[in-house]
Amino acid sequence: MPPLAAEGSDILLFAHNVTENPLGYAWYRGERVDNSQLIASYRVATNLTTKGPAHSGRETFYPNGTLLIQSVTQKDTGSYTLLVTKDDLQTERQTGHLHILPVLPRPVITSNNSNPWEHQDTVVLTCGPETQNTSYMWWISNQSLPNSTRLELSEDKRTLTVFNVTRNDTGPYVCEAWNPVSVSRSDPFTLNVLYPVAQPSLQASNTTVIEHEGPVVLTCLTDETGISIRWFFKGRSLLLAQRMTLSSDNSTLTINPVSRQDAGDYQCEVSNRGNSSRSDPLSLHVKYKLTPESSSDLSAGAIVGIVIGAMAGVALIGALVYFVSRSL
Repeated sequence: MPPLAAEGSDILLFAHNVTENPLGYAWYRGERVDNSQLIASYRVATNLTTKGPAHSGRETFYPNGTLLIQSVTQKDTGSYTLLVTKDDLQTERQTGHLHILPVLPRPVITSNNSNPWEHQDTVVLTCGPETQNTSYMWWISNQSLPNSTRLELSEDKRTLTVFNVTRNDTGPYVCEAWNPVSVSRSDPFTLNVLYPVAQPSLQASNTTVIEHEGPVVLTCLTDETGISIRWFFKGRSLLLAQRMTLSSDNSTLTINPVSRQDAGDYQCEVSNRGNSSRSDPLSLHVKYKLTPESSSDLSAGAIVGIVIGAMAGVALIGALVYFVSRSL
């Protein structure tokens, strides 16, 4: 008989080196010939199979003494004894042991902290579920575990501890569970290691431009990866005008053509899931010429004020002339 078998499979228990012309066979659960543990018996002369108390309904007896057990379970683990009755009515025994192992499910990696802070947190990864007679292996980025003082496996290798995680420890991690009859790997598991992002800097193709000319290109400079970028104008989130375009990664802002309304302080902000950092302000100066059209932009109140001021000036001059003439 096979010493190991996978749960749910069909197995055959064979009779080995059986005497010629036997009168019958009988299979028992256990290592003893006990009628209470009889699975089934078979008489050669009559081709008759008799089921015993230990028959589960999944056993089939063959004329050569082989016993088929279908859809075995872990409860079928144990010893089995074959009793052969020879033509001289003497008997001989054969005993073997059968071990049924489960077909392992796909393991799942769990973590005590999926968003650890770099250089601060320790992460414990566990490969589950826990099953008996199972061995475990780990991979990081499709490679076996490197030798590192920051990596530690539990005695059964089901748990992997990463001390003082760094951004290089993101993974992905894969664990494998195996026993002699099956093997299964987990889906990849990735750590989201949080870390402070460095302050970006802002660079401009030109900080002083003439209105209606351009383009002006503002570039957010950073060495960080896995970040998002936002833009600010005069301390508030930038509202893109039709004259403005952003690159696909938001690192470059282009203004073309430039308007006097674009003058002011610009900043870019980089962020990851942990924190964010904003650049120092960069001032854009826009020069423009006053034109009749721009003069007409004065409000009605301003015009009235100018007229009143002029009239007051005329009246003051007139008063001075009057007093001078009287004094003469």
